Formats: sequence, structure tokens, C-alpha cells
Amino acid sequence: MGQNSLLNSLNIKQMNKILIVDDEPNIVMALEYALKKRGFEVFIALNGKEAVEICKEQNPCLMVLDIMMPDMDGFEVLEKVNENESHKDIKTLFLSAKNKPEDIEKGKQAGAVDYITKPFSTKKLIEKITHYCKNQNSKNYEL
Repeated sequence: MGQNSLLNSLNIKQMNKILIVDDEPNIVMALEYALKKRGFEVFIALNGKEAVEICKEQNPCLMVLDIMMPDMDGFEVLEKVNENESHKDIKTLFLSAKNKPEDIEKGKQAGAVDYITKPFSTKKLIEKITHYCKNQNSKNYEL
């Protein structure tokens, strides 16, 4: 297998990896089911520390990241993940109950490609995740 074929193979594998980081089991289970049904490889972290470790091991295409979690909030998780140069390509989509305009702006300033407030449409969230993972250079997406 040539170097280009190997790189393409690695990129395709990364494109299908999604990390869900949320301390609410109902949200995690619903998203995991919907994403697996669409062919994504899904990893789950119930806290920030687990999220950082999974990013190191799996290098997902996208991280769906809650902000309000015990021990380490979503902003801290994103900062820790981005400390590793090889994880700069991991896209982050914040999924949070924090819905004030300043919260959303803070999320985008932190480097998230999108910020979705709870409650949310699972269908629209899946569409956005699919868009971001299929379009590696995409930064923002409006539905």
C-alpha cells in the first residue's frame, strides 16, 4: 500500500470516529445509538479526564462536548486536548444547557466549530456531525 493510500485510509478511519462527552447518560445513550446506526464509531466519556485520554488513544474526527461537568468543564477539556499538537484537527461541537449569547460566543472563541443548546433536535445534531466529519476543512455549518 502506497503512502497516499495509507494516509487516505487513516483519514477515513478518523472521519468515522466520534467522541461523546457528557455526564447525562440519557443523552449519551441516545446519541450513541443514532450515530452507530449511521455507521460512526462512537466513544463515550462521562467526564473530562476520560475525554482527554480517549482523544489521545483514538484521535476522533469530532468531539461532542458538554460544558457543565464535574471536575473539569468542557472549556478545560478542549484546552487540554488542544495542548497536543496532533489533536488540533479534532473538531469540537459544544452541546450545552448554557444558552446565553455570551456562553455561545465563549464556545466559538474557544475553537468550537459549533455550539448547540439543550434541549436539541437529535436529527439536526446528527446532520451537523455528519457534515463536519465528511467535510474535513469545514469550520461552521448553519442549518
